[in-house]
Amino acid sequence: MHAVKRRSIRRRGVLVALGAGAVAVVMAVGMTTAAQAATLFSDNFNDGNADGWSKSGGDWSLVTDGTSAYRQGNSGSELARAFAGQTSWTDYQVQARVKPLAFNGSNRVVAIGSRSNSATRMYRLALINNGRAELQAVNGSSITVIGSAAVSVSTGTWYTLRLEATGSTIRGFVNGSQIGSGSNSAQTAGRIALVTSYASAVFDDVSVDSGGTTPPTNPPTTGPTAGPPTTPPTTGPTLPPQTGLVGWATQNGGTTGGGSAPSTTVSDAGALTSALGSTSAAVIRVSGSISCSGMLRVRSNKTILGVGSGATINGCGFNINGDRNVIIRNLNFRGWDDDAINVQESATNIWIDHNSFTDGYDGAVDIKRGSDFVTVSWNRVYGHDKNMLLGHSDDNGSQDRGHLRVSYHHNWFDGTTQRNPRVRFANPVHVYNNYYNNNSGYGVASTEGAGVLVEGNYFENVPDPYHLGEADSGPGTLVARNNHFVNSGTGQTGGSVASIPYSYQLDTASNVKSIVTAGAGTGRIGL
Repeated sequence: MHAVKRRSIRRRGVLVALGAGAVAVVMAVGMTTAAQAATLFSDNFNDGNADGWSKSGGDWSLVTDGTSAYRQGNSGSELARAFAGQTSWTDYQVQARVKPLAFNGSNRVVAIGSRSNSATRMYRLALINNGRAELQAVNGSSITVIGSAAVSVSTGTWYTLRLEATGSTIRGFVNGSQIGSGSNSAQTAGRIALVTSYASAVFDDVSVDSGGTTPPTNPPTTGPTAGPPTTPPTTGPTLPPQTGLVGWATQNGGTTGGGSAPSTTVSDAGALTSALGSTSAAVIRVSGSISCSGMLRVRSNKTILGVGSGATINGCGFNINGDRNVIIRNLNFRGWDDDAINVQESATNIWIDHNSFTDGYDGAVDIKRGSDFVTVSWNRVYGHDKNMLLGHSDDNGSQDRGHLRVSYHHNWFDGTTQRNPRVRFANPVHVYNNYYNNNSGYGVASTEGAGVLVEGNYFENVPDPYHLGEADSGPGTLVARNNHFVNSGTGQTGGSVASIPYSYQLDTASNVKSIVTAGAGTGRIGL
């Protein structure tokens, strides 16, 4: 079995003293939720092997499907299974991303399983190609349906499945929505399973968390005017994810990009460079993989959209240099030789959404030099070190103070080492409902007098979730509240943060992992 990796790091935090010059509108330093769950097992297959998995039936192999993944490629196999974990596991939840590739006939199955104590005895959460998902108790050839719901099941589409077993209560979720719940005592303990029946599929990002609860949070308030945001968020797991434009990019007149301007499709570096550099408003659709180098200038009033899940910018990046009103969505950035996206020189009203970033030289998304009113949402960064820098140097306060206002929400910081983000000068910066996983350096750093609200995030295997100060940079302030921790440190807070001026929906922190892994990155929105 793959053990969860733990790395020790040096603590970077320093204490901050606040005097009478603190900001007038403040938020309380709130308590964060303390999860009792622990990660028992995880495998994203990025190590290039499937060690710890045993197979029965089918044709299993490691493949690249955006990242490394585990594929069962024989749709003619009546029952193909891969097992991992311990037969002694009892109360736990298993989650995986699943993409059906082909179905050989009707009523065919792609599923995950829990409490498997033999090859044919388990609980299953199954996607079935007649348009439904079922929560099943499998006992040999007998299948008892515990619950079901109508779900559009399509080949080539990723689904996030979560199966929970606590005592005799069994629950199943597809893309964060519960499809069934009931009581069944047929299986009391066992391993996890990946399953297909007359189907082929790809499986990725498998994780197992032990049973546990998150106690209710009633954070105390401190300070003379402490309290909630002036526009309180809507909370609760029953609301659909907020995937439209939210956050700082809605301010200052809003962000519309190319709006209703004519669209053009580009498929090579020359056409892309020309379209980005035009001074006219435009909707630019990127098709296929485009190889380039350096930084391509993006002018104002542009919407840049990737076509499908494979649109890729390979080797270069986008430079928004003093321009405004730009939207960048659904693009894969790989191997950039400077920054993937650089927002600088007082650029304003920028929305960076549903992109994927990996294996670049410097920042994935760097925002600096007086830029303002930016939302960075639903992106996935993996296989990369320096992630998102906000404010480029300690000596640029004269240009940056009063600016650099950014919202980071529903991003998946997947093994990124540092700068998730690292913040200078800006206040308030809003970091909410992000999923942090295996970040070996740190999550969020507030420095040089910045004010950062860290709210409703899910930290898993992150020894240093957030702190004040970083390297030679002096401390900022940081308020943390309603966060969820699994095998992670508690973080460092201090001071107060200016109020958030916009409305937003705050998802329950314990649900953020399933919400973000189901929705972040490319190929998740219809464009």
